[in-house]
Amino acid sequence: MTKINMTVDGVAYADDVEPRTLLVHYLREQLGKVGTVVGCDTSNCGACTVLLDGLSVKSCSVLAVQADGASVRTVEGLSAPDGTLHPVQQAFHDKHALQCGFCTPGMMLAACDLLRDNPDPSEDEVREGIEGNLCRCTGYQNIVAAVQAAGKAMRAGTAESAAPAVEASA
Repeated sequence: MTKINMTVDGVAYADDVEPRTLLVHYLREQLGKVGTVVGCDTSNCGACTVLLDGLSVKSCSVLAVQADGASVRTVEGLSAPDGTLHPVQQAFHDKHALQCGFCTPGMMLAACDLLRDNPDPSEDEVREGIEGNLCRCTGYQNIVAAVQAAGKAMRAGTAESAAPAVEASA
């Protein structure tokens, strides 16, 4: 076993893990962060995307020991403690950017990473920014619209005081 320390959704954790434990399994099985879903186990679908020190990563391709000392944000950590939705979550709701919802957590976190670097992306830039995340239900049009709407809301300051800021990379 290996001792790891990390902050997940603002809470510090210290745990013993098997060195081969994937971050996605640590999050789901030890911390109960089941919003981080396992879609393919091959890093192709992006459903397991989380923010690791502010950057989107596929947590099925990162070992928990590699995240030692890091800050992780999952979809559960996007909303404010009072339940107020993050602008990305609100925009996905408002723009009907989901159907089955399986890809949605990873898609939202990829969108947060994109919007941190590019707060006003074009349609093509959104599509490029989320290209590592697959949706099997939609034609992506509503997802693109949601990401752009979230960027607009974030630029205008809508819900910023209520929703936690997306972490910047260290």
